[in-house]
Amino acid sequence: MNPSILVTGSSGHLGEALMRTLHAAGHAAVGLDVTPSPFTDIVGSIVDRDVVRRAIAGCTVVLHAATLHKPHVATHTRQQFVDTNITGTLNLLEEAVAAGVSSFIFTSTTSVYGRAMNPPAGAPAVWVTEDLVPQPKNIYGVTKLAAESLCELFHHKFRLPCIVLRTSRFFPEEDDDADRRARHADANIKANEFLYRRADIEDIVSAHLCAIAKAGEIAFGRYIVSATTPFLRSDCAKLRHDAPALTRRYVPAYADEYARRGWSIPAGIERVYDNAKAREELDWQPRHDFASVVETLKSRDDFRSPLARSIGSKGYHDEVFADGPYPVE
Repeated sequence: MNPSILVTGSSGHLGEALMRTLHAAGHAAVGLDVTPSPFTDIVGSIVDRDVVRRAIAGCTVVLHAATLHKPHVATHTRQQFVDTNITGTLNLLEEAVAAGVSSFIFTSTTSVYGRAMNPPAGAPAVWVTEDLVPQPKNIYGVTKLAAESLCELFHHKFRLPCIVLRTSRFFPEEDDDADRRARHADANIKANEFLYRRADIEDIVSAHLCAIAKAGEIAFGRYIVSATTPFLRSDCAKLRHDAPALTRRYVPAYADEYARRGWSIPAGIERVYDNAKAREELDWQPRHDFASVVETLKSRDDFRSPLARSIGSKGYHDEVFADGPYPVE
């Protein structure tokens, strides 16, 4: 029998993707979100303990994707971040234990690494693995890291199997960096990011499903979920000043396609996410990487998966900002 699965944040990018995929696979899934949508069964906040208790009743798995994101940092208070990202996670964990849930999958973020991913001038690029010590640089990173620690606490105290997935970028909205937007077309920026810090939402979803399957065996673990980079750790020094040459070495087909489109890769890359642990321990097999993006671009402009295209862009705010997709702190 398929488990009954609670998906928090079911009206968001990832939540909708999870609900679509679970329903298509015949799973009994319950969506919880503060915003109504076709994929949300219970409208309410994870900050409300009664709502959480009602939503989790009868569920055996929790996929906790509800969160305030980085785009909310300049528009929401720190207390709101604490309430949603920490208290909301605590509510879910306590009710999960009370309900006898068999696995708890927490969607975290590579933003927890923060300042640890900013090498000084002249230093090699940072090779980001799960062993890198997080140094959050905003309230988003701080609260997500604290929520991770709550998951670890509940595993050790109550033996609740918990898997933490530190996801990289997968949203379709414009980049928040004005200089980057001025230098590159949006699709160019996102294609480049598959080299080092982006994943297609289809692969983010498959990582969550792998985590469900492996949670009982692993018991507790943290994993980086990002597209498989073509680079090697030994490339980090050269990546800071000649990323295009390294890309030509590993994905030679990119050069002609980028030239045809008038696209470019920045001279330097500061960080690279390594997903090896997730692939090895979760048996995760991501399908989308820079090479597949380049191959897709030969025949069409939109290199996103069908799932990503179906969900489209949701945005993070009700208002439109003049200087970008959202205000930067």
